[in-house]
Amino acid sequence: MPLYEYYCEHCHGIFEEIRQMRDASDPSPCPECSREAPRMMSTFAAFTMRDGYPRRIPDKGTFWHMGKEVKQRAKRMKGFEHPELVKPKSRPRPGRGDIAAGRDKALSQYSEAGYRDKWGVDQYGFGTAKTAKRKKNRKTLGG
Repeated sequence: MPLYEYYCEHCHGIFEEIRQMRDASDPSPCPECSREAPRMMSTFAAFTMRDGYPRRIPDKGTFWHMGKEVKQRAKRMKGFEHPELVKPKSRPRPGRGDIAAGRDKALSQYSEAGYRDKWGVDQYGFGTAKTAKRKKNRKTLGG
């Protein structure tokens, strides 16, 4: 026999009753106040488990991420961004002034590198192996 739900308007109670199908539409007495309570429409949710996640029935084979449908479960993410939902960010194209400035910077670094190499100084102003002086061996009487 099926299980039906009933709602009592007097005491605002919801209760379940196992009844025969032919008696389903008839009101049932409330267990609290013994008044007639009409049957209410029952709802239920069906789901199954797949890959450790609850799945709706019927299962389309897709997953849900932050309210959006995706084809595969995310394995690696940055923050809350699913790889299928994130559009690749394009790098901004440099303008004419940016290209010229980059060229000038590269030329100045090249010329400075030649100067530093000539005098044995690195880019931070410290002496390199070229500038390290060798200590002369002193002649001593003992050895």
